[in-house]
Amino acid sequence: MTKSIELYKIFYQYLELFPKKDKYALGAKCEKYLLETLELFLAAGGAPLLDKKRLVQQANVKFDALKIFLRLAKELKMLDIKKYIELQKYLQEIGRMLGGWQKSLL
Repeated sequence: MTKSIELYKIFYQYLELFPKKDKYALGAKCEKYLLETLELFLAAGGAPLLDKKRLVQQANVKFDALKIFLRLAKELKMLDIKKYIELQKYLQEIGRMLGGWQKSLL
């Protein structure tokens, strides 16, 4: 969860650099999914096993969508490659942790 918080802090700084029209469209969507993923991580952390499985699965779906949205932001030049690579480091690490969490719940 700490990595998710760090990812949000970095993305929040980058969001200010988005063009105005993109900041309130794709940028806002990325921010929304980042926050929703973080909320699902928090909820899953203290949930009973059956709820935890569902919450982690929902977090995974949101997280996968977030990765696609961030890739789109890079491809549409809202994020430069250097910033995208920094975000990608966090995305990969969080993805590995999320995958491990899912496997532990099977």
